[in-house]
Amino acid sequence: MSPEQQKLLHSYQDTWNSLPPERQQALSRGSQRWLTMTPEQRAGAQQRFTQWRAMPPEQRQLLRQRWQQFKALPPERQQRVREQFNRFRQMPPERRQELRQQWRQMTPEQRRRVIQRPPPAHASPPHPAQHRNPR
Repeated sequence: MSPEQQKLLHSYQDTWNSLPPERQQALSRGSQRWLTMTPEQRAGAQQRFTQWRAMPPEQRQLLRQRWQQFKALPPERQQRVREQFNRFRQMPPERRQELRQQWRQMTPEQRRRVIQRPPPAHASPPHPAQHRNPR
């Protein structure tokens, strides 16, 4: 491990040898990534880390499970999910909130249909309003 990485991981100095090998590897990879980040990227990462630490353990576990589900997808499906997420992030906040509300109103089956349908040729995000839960 480089001296820069050791400096970043100094808070683990007393417990490093007691950490599981996979945790040591994850911390080492994280420190390597940190060293390659721009100041803006580091600020964003620090903000996400702060948010992560503020989450209840149940929410963290749910996010870990979702990440594992994502990683289990075939590469082309992962790419499609990334593209859809990026389109969603580029939407105005009001539109994103509207889509979140519509998503919450869908049944699990309606959600599955939205997720599984092929991407539209014009590459716009799916519009869940077409699949609203009848009341």
